[in-house]
Amino acid sequence: MPADLIAALDIGGTKIAGALVDGSGKLVARARRATPAQEDGATVMREVSAVLRELTATPQWSRVAAVGIGSAGPVDASVGTVSPVNIPGWRGFPLVAGVRETTGGLPVTLVGDGVAMTAAEHWQGAARGRSGALCMVVSTGVGGGLVLDGRLHPGPTGNAGHIGHISVELDGDPCPCGGRGCVERIASGPNIARRARDGGWRPGPDGDVSAAAVAAAARAGDPVARASFERAARALAAGIAATAAMVEIEVAVVGGGVAGAGEVLFAPLRRMLGDYATLSFVRRLTVLPARTGTDAGLVGAAAAAAAQARLDGFAAAR
Repeated sequence: MPADLIAALDIGGTKIAGALVDGSGKLVARARRATPAQEDGATVMREVSAVLRELTATPQWSRVAAVGIGSAGPVDASVGTVSPVNIPGWRGFPLVAGVRETTGGLPVTLVGDGVAMTAAEHWQGAARGRSGALCMVVSTGVGGGLVLDGRLHPGPTGNAGHIGHISVELDGDPCPCGGRGCVERIASGPNIARRARDGGWRPGPDGDVSAAAVAAAARAGDPVARASFERAARALAAGIAATAAMVEIEVAVVGGGVAGAGEVLFAPLRRMLGDYATLSFVRRLTVLPARTGTDAGLVGAAAAAAAQARLDGFAAAR
């Protein structure tokens, strides 16, 4: 039986998703559990193991060559631990060791969720074929990852490219990470919505106070809602331009729930990028919406594991 599948996990504050992924990026089996994010670490790990057991019970499991994990972070791939901000029970939690216990000692690759999304976009999405890219998840938080010299660059701990915690306002608001004026503190969905409410925007009869509701108001011409998205776009533009100046990326790919706002976000982002990407070697930088959708974490975790294990059937994922 050929070993031509990868078991992938996508772990976040609300869900633990698992899948078996083939060499074309297709998900041939799935499993999912809710994340008991406020419980102790062992309880969360039991749900991860339950997802893996569902996958090991499938007929395709005998074809699995490796396991890839994309987790909310920070992660530390060098020692196999995770400390997700939104899962308090996991602080320095030995996730890789726990996964190995359930999967029979298969090779395990751990990366942050932003790096996983980047791997997916480079393999199957908007960054495909690019030698240098920054791919971003703009959602409840802001994460990201890098492609350098045509390869995924997770860094030694699996967190490289975490643009959400670049400071773009030296005297800005404190960020939960301990810094000030971080991109995430300005451009994440909850902060877009918070800023709109502080500016006087009020939700409609349904009471929806999400960034998606703010985006709908901005499309309808609400000036406060529009201003909140423009401020988010400016923070993203500054962070993208800073990254481009450091590592000479050619494209920035933006995904996640906030990217669902479409041109409400992308139009000011492209315009404001011109204010920051002024050096000759970054002026041609382009911004594109992500293409891999809600399965990006699973596809990307598989791609990262394939690159680490150098699997022939996943050559395009390297």
